Amino acid sequence: MAMSDRDDLTTQLLSPRASDEPQTILTVRDDDSDSDSDSDSDSSDPTTDQPALRKNGNHHHHRKHGRNSHSHNNDSTDDSSSLNSCNPFEFIGSTGLSVPGTTAVDPFQNETPRVDGVYEVMKIVVCLPIALVRLVFFGLCLAVGYVATRLALQGWKDTQNPMPKWRCRIMWVTRICARLILFSFGYQWIRRKGKPARREVAPIVVSNHVSYIEPIFYFYELFATIVASESHDSIPFVGTIIRAMQVIYVNRFSPSSRRHAVKEIQKRASFDSFPRVLLFPEGTTTNGKFFISFQLGAFIPGYPIQPVIVRYPHVHFDQSWGTISLAKLMFRMFTQFHNFMEVEYLPVVMPPDRQKQNVIHFAEKTSHAMATALNVVQTSHSYGDLMLLMRASELKQVCSFMVNTNGCYENPRMYMVEMARIESFFHISSLEAIDFLDKFLSMNPDPSGRISFDDFLGILQLKACAFSEEIFGFLDVEKNGSITFKQFLFGSAHVMKQPLFQQACELAFAKCDVEGTNYCSEQEV
Repeated sequence: MAMSDRDDLTTQLLSPRASDEPQTILTVRDDDSDSDSDSDSDSSDPTTDQPALRKNGNHHHHRKHGRNSHSHNNDSTDDSSSLNSCNPFEFIGSTGLSVPGTTAVDPFQNETPRVDGVYEVMKIVVCLPIALVRLVFFGLCLAVGYVATRLALQGWKDTQNPMPKWRCRIMWVTRICARLILFSFGYQWIRRKGKPARREVAPIVVSNHVSYIEPIFYFYELFATIVASESHDSIPFVGTIIRAMQVIYVNRFSPSSRRHAVKEIQKRASFDSFPRVLLFPEGTTTNGKFFISFQLGAFIPGYPIQPVIVRYPHVHFDQSWGTISLAKLMFRMFTQFHNFMEVEYLPVVMPPDRQKQNVIHFAEKTSHAMATALNVVQTSHSYGDLMLLMRASELKQVCSFMVNTNGCYENPRMYMVEMARIESFFHISSLEAIDFLDKFLSMNPDPSGRISFDDFLGILQLKACAFSEEIFGFLDVEKNGSITFKQFLFGSAHVMKQPLFQQACELAFAKCDVEGTNYCSEQEV
C-alpha cells in the first residue's frame, strides 16, 4: 500500500478529538499506606516497576489464569486489595518484578568447532607430517625451558622478594623457548603495534583473553608477574615455569583470597624491582568478538594501567579457546600453515584522583578503551555465565542417556543470564546461581528452556491453589504461562533481597517449631 503525502514520520497517528467529545480516563488507585513506600523502597532494584504499571499488569495476569477477579466499582478499598493480592511477596516489601530481555549473545562460542569444507580437510591432511614435526619441536622446547627454570629456581627460598638478576638471566633461556613454542604452534611472526610503556610509568598491564597463547606471548615479551588460579600450580612442567614468574595465586570463590591477591598486586606494583603485573580482568577466555565484564582486582590498587589487546584474524580456523577441548585446539593449530596474531599496546590509562570512589569508573574507562580499539560490543557476561553454560552442557550429556526426556537441555547457551548484572544487583554468587540452575533443570524444561506451571509445582512440592498461581504468575513476567531460567533466577534473587525476607523465614520456622527445639520435624511441618 502506497503512502499518502501526509504519511511521514511527523504525522500524528491519531487525529486529536474535539473538546466536546467524550474522553477516556484510566485511574489506578493506590493505598495511602504504601504509596510512599512503593516509590522509595528498593528504588535501586532493576526488577521494580512503578506501582501503577505493576498493579495494572498483575491484574491482567490475575484474570488470565481464570481467578475470580473483583468487579471494579467506586469502592477504592476493594479495588486496591484486588490488585495487591496478585503480588504474593508484597508483605515482605516487594513492589513487583521485571526481568531484562534474554540476549542471544554468546561471548564464549568458537566459530569453527568442527572441521568444515574440503579446503580445511585437505589442509589438515597435507599438514599432518608438519604437525608431527611441530609436536616434537614443542616437546623439546618445553623440556629445555623446564630444565632452565629448575636451574634458575634451584636453592631460591626468598620468593617474596624480586628474583635476583642472575636468576633472571637464566630465565631468558625459558623465554626464548616460549617464543619457539609459539613458532611450533604456527605463529612464525607476530604483528605488533605500539610499544610497552616503561615499568615505572605503568606497573600494571591488562589484556583481553582469547586463548592459551597470550600467557605464553606475555611471558616471552614482558616476563610479567601474572595473577592466576591456584589450580595452575599443579599443571605438569607449566606449573614450575609459572612459579618462576612469581605468580599471584587467587581463588576466585574466596573473598579472603581475593583480598590477599589485591594486596599482593599493590605490593608488586609499588616496587620497581618487581616485574610488572599482568592481569586478564575478564577472568576467563572469550571468543574475542565481545568484551565481558571486568573484575576489579587490577584497578583497586590505583596505579596507572596499560591496556593491551590481542587479535587473531582468521578465515577458516577460529583460534579462540571457547568451550572446545585443549587437545582439539592444539591439533588444529598444529595443522595450519600459519596462524595470525596481532598485539596492540594502547595508551596508558591513568587512575582517577579519588581512587576509592572511582574504581568502577576506572575499570569502565579501561574496558571501553579496549573494546573501542577491538571494535567489539561490551556485555554483562562474566565467568559465572561460563559456569552456567558448562553445568548445563554437563547435564545435557547426562540427559542424553536418560529415557522419557523431551530435549530439556537442547541448547545449554540459553541458560546464560549475564551474571555480572545479577551479582551487582542482588549479590548472588556464581555458585548460588549454579544451585538455582540445578533446581530449574530438575523441573524438566522444554526445548525452548521454559517450564510449565505443573512442573513448577511438582519440584517445589506446592499444591495447585490460588496462592501457587500467584507465585508462578509473579515469575511469569511475560504472562504466557511459562517461565525461563532467567525469570526464575531474577525472581528468586529479588525475593531474597527484600528487607523482610529473613524475618519472614524466621517467623515461618518458629510457627512450625511447635516444641521450641530449634528443629522442625516432618510432622510439625
